[in-house]
Amino acid sequence: MLAARYRSNGAAREVLELATLPDPSPGPGEVRVKVAYSGVNPSDVKSRAGSRPVEQGYVIPHSDGAGEIDAVGEGVDPASLGQRVWLWNAQYGRRDGTAAQYVCLPAAQAVPLPEGVSLQAGAALGIPALTAVHALRLAALSPGESVLVTGAASNVGFYAAQLARLAGAEVMATVGAEDKAQSLRALGLKRLIDYKREPVAERVRAWTDGRGADALIDLDFSRSARLVRDGALASHARFVCYGSNDRGDIPIHFASWLPRAISLHFFLVYTLTPQARQAAIAELQARLPELRHHAVEIYPLADIVAAHERVESGRFAGKVLVAP
Repeated sequence: MLAARYRSNGAAREVLELATLPDPSPGPGEVRVKVAYSGVNPSDVKSRAGSRPVEQGYVIPHSDGAGEIDAVGEGVDPASLGQRVWLWNAQYGRRDGTAAQYVCLPAAQAVPLPEGVSLQAGAALGIPALTAVHALRLAALSPGESVLVTGAASNVGFYAAQLARLAGAEVMATVGAEDKAQSLRALGLKRLIDYKREPVAERVRAWTDGRGADALIDLDFSRSARLVRDGALASHARFVCYGSNDRGDIPIHFASWLPRAISLHFFLVYTLTPQARQAAIAELQARLPELRHHAVEIYPLADIVAAHERVESGRFAGKVLVAP
């Protein structure tokens, strides 16, 4: 099979290469998926750059993808052959991800793709959509409550904003560029804050009669922790965070959190408990017919360097896919 791989960490154009490798065979409990599209996430490019050192000789990148099951291992129902599936955690903790013509992985990590949902959309689901679903579960929104979604044009935020609206919440969102704002307006979102030009907390308080939001779904704790001190959250609000640009010590103003009984929830989508994972998958499957998906840019496998650099640029308000 043709695959992309890197044998050491570094810049995309310095370490990514194409290779012809033996076609993999599924082991017991596994399926082999013929990959139609491989999703490129920020965590994938960070892993290649060095956040996760290469430990098994080489890495075939990317945890997300979609395609068709074309072989099954011992103990897997042959009826799944030919089934369209979307994939999660394909490369997390493993050598072989989805940037290849085939990938073998445990059958539970290949989820049936509902009719009417494209393979392109399926390749975008794993990390972003499951992160959004679990974040909404932790936010525990009731109909009529308000939520602030930071970076709502990001792949996670795009789904989180939609799921919050489906939960009956009033959604406010931060965005950093006009083209990204347009993608959110297309969802029907109106309460958008240009965080580069406008005071976020002040806008939130104005829209909530001074109370602040009942929940915050956040992609960068290093930037957003100060929103509590600025009064962006209401008493008993839930601050749900799945990332931070600064991974070092990040101060919080304790006297702003404790009197308002604000709870803080951190999680990594890769390490959800089995129970939380299954609950998130079930909820996502049920919601898929109602969700809209980001615009996509598709690169052939031979242009995987350009795909990684596109994600690293942060300038595309959509999803980058690679087609093996």
